[in-house]
Amino acid sequence: MADVVLPAAAGWCETEGTVTSSERRVQRVRAAVPPPPGVRDDIEILYELAHRLGHDWGKPNSERIWDEVRGLSPMHAGMGYRRLEELGGIQWPCYDESHPGELYLHSRLWQTPVIGPLAPFSAVEFEPPVDQLDENYPIRLTTGRRLDSYNTGVQTSRYTSPLRRAETLDLSPEDGAQYHLAEGEKVRVSSRRGSVIAPVRFDPGLRPGLAFMTVHFHDQVATNDLTIDAVDPKSGTSEFKATAIRVEKYREN
Repeated sequence: MADVVLPAAAGWCETEGTVTSSERRVQRVRAAVPPPPGVRDDIEILYELAHRLGHDWGKPNSERIWDEVRGLSPMHAGMGYRRLEELGGIQWPCYDESHPGELYLHSRLWQTPVIGPLAPFSAVEFEPPVDQLDENYPIRLTTGRRLDSYNTGVQTSRYTSPLRRAETLDLSPEDGAQYHLAEGEKVRVSSRRGSVIAPVRFDPGLRPGLAFMTVHFHDQVATNDLTIDAVDPKSGTSEFKATAIRVEKYREN
């Protein structure tokens, strides 16, 4: 719906800069291939926009921009390009050029004696899932990802994978026997909000009473039609992991 689309280079293979992983490790990124014709690096796009708005920022340079970041963020101060290359990445916080980076985010808490105040801890009252199990909905459904796919597939569905398979309702072998189901048999999976049709797959890693589905293949099986829109009042996290369902044999008309 944008009025203007500016094609940008792929950050992981067509640009120079840094990337930070979820374990706080900052590493260098180097261009492995040139971007397609007409495509620019993010930095070039921003510099050109600034120029057209009347500001001359000079020539784009990823290292100079990173040094500006380090100058403004004490936790990144010791992460110059040279050290990032020599060490193969550094975990922030890294306060100066001699600092090795912190293995733990709050590593002071592992010191003896502890440096600074102790970490605050809040006790909470346990509350069961909103979608409670009963005779009509006796199985707990949890949703998640598979190794070869990501969420709704926007980033992964265009790529083939030897691990990828169609959506299934994963059950324990014990539940399969209790409901007289066969591997691959289609069943109707129902919650208090809707129902979907999916083939059964037995997973010995699941305990009886627990089922698993993904949200990767909405066009095949609309898993989120089953889940509840309740959220945790403090974190805002949706209760996708605790849906009450029942499983019934499916027979086509």
